Amino acid sequence: MLTRLPPPLTAALLGALLAACGLPLEWSFLAYVPLAVLLMYAAQAPTSRALVGRIFWAGAAYSAVHLWWLTAFLGNLFGFAPMGVLALALFALEGAFLAAMAALAARLVRSPEARVWALAGGWVGLEWLRFLGPLAFPWPTLGYTLLPTPAIQIADLGGVLLGSVVVAATAAALVSFWWGRRAPLVLMSAVWIAALAYGVTRVPGQGPVQPLLVLRTDVDLFDRSLPQDALYQASARLTTQSRRPAEVVAWSESAVRDPSLLPTVPPDGLYGVSTYRVPRRNTVVAWTGSEVAARTDKARPVPFGEYFPLYDTWPGLYRLIEAGTGLVLGPNLPPAERVTPLPLGGVLYGAYVCYDSVFPWVGRQLARQGAELLVNVSNDGWYDGWGVQQHFMMGRVRAIETRRWVVRSVNRGIAGSVDDLGRPRQTLSRGEGAVHVQPRRLDGQTLYTRLGDLPALLLAALLVGYGVRLDRAYRNPSTTSSRSSSGSST
Repeated sequence: MLTRLPPPLTAALLGALLAACGLPLEWSFLAYVPLAVLLMYAAQAPTSRALVGRIFWAGAAYSAVHLWWLTAFLGNLFGFAPMGVLALALFALEGAFLAAMAALAARLVRSPEARVWALAGGWVGLEWLRFLGPLAFPWPTLGYTLLPTPAIQIADLGGVLLGSVVVAATAAALVSFWWGRRAPLVLMSAVWIAALAYGVTRVPGQGPVQPLLVLRTDVDLFDRSLPQDALYQASARLTTQSRRPAEVVAWSESAVRDPSLLPTVPPDGLYGVSTYRVPRRNTVVAWTGSEVAARTDKARPVPFGEYFPLYDTWPGLYRLIEAGTGLVLGPNLPPAERVTPLPLGGVLYGAYVCYDSVFPWVGRQLARQGAELLVNVSNDGWYDGWGVQQHFMMGRVRAIETRRWVVRSVNRGIAGSVDDLGRPRQTLSRGEGAVHVQPRRLDGQTLYTRLGDLPALLLAALLVGYGVRLDRAYRNPSTTSSRSSSGSST
């Protein structure tokens, strides 16, 4: 039936089906199935240009479904719902990135089966590139689809990208099997068995309990009619009503929007402090009651939310948007020069702000420096719909990668705690309230905290290398069996 549809529509449908596996669903681990169909469909394109076009439409639809909540966010941000169409530019850009990767793969290898493997490895490599640079946006990552299964525990070996390698390689192996080559699928079946066995044998770490009070506030920071200190007032009230002795308190991102208010907050706490004066800062401070013991800035500002390309150089580029919305977009928020744990009461807290939780290197660096517990202070009012759930899912994988508990104090998100196996323990996802969490302080280093994404990248390169090997056999049929050219018909 798919072959009867126009190629752009067919590719878009396949991309949308793949994106559905990136939503918080119990069957998301089956992502390798739609990915296999997509790779096979793209690789069978009659020309390299057609292959690139199919990947573009699939990638744009993949991003659109996965990130559809961005349309609502942009409408709220600008106070005009039709402005949500600006998100279409991002969806097209994400599709263009995948298309550029496909163009490289098409130049590297010619045969359909070889292109399937080159596309699988290239897909993982592109996911890694999305972690880098000032416009980094690593939201749709295949590895997160393993969360419903014990196989996600391999993240402590190679991060979420190692999960992406498993998904992409399984998809490519299914295509090869369909075209008559059994060995790759046999190998990937063994990999799945090993990953599942590894996952089910992991046990929680043991360490001293550190009681914390985390909050879920429900303040619409985009409502300009609210007083500037509305989030501060809600946080202070909840803390006064709920705090128990010996609890460290954590407030969400931007809960303190005027640093001069710090002397009024409760002692022994971690507080999200924001200032829009120059120099602009978005930070977490450890407050003893008399002084700031330490602080750490946001590592990665949100592109087109806290960072606007060229704004500091040519602010006139954005003048029309500012005039039409009444918003002042700049100045840009500078990223942290380095992230460091916050010492408070003899404990090292690995605190990071909101969007930082989607970057594995942030939690990894904090764990490498001795953080015993990860604390994510966030304003999830940026997100909408399944974006909130996706953000929480990513934070769960940070716990697995580092084998640290993660606690979250949020505005309009999911507050609570996640253990070092990535399991939600105490959560609050609706309304306003306080959560008394009991995370354990853990130490030690995982293979991922030591090596980072290197194992996953090497395996991704191996997938591409396998594609090159298949292509050589395709170009020299006398050296191999005829099945190397299977799948070449359209």
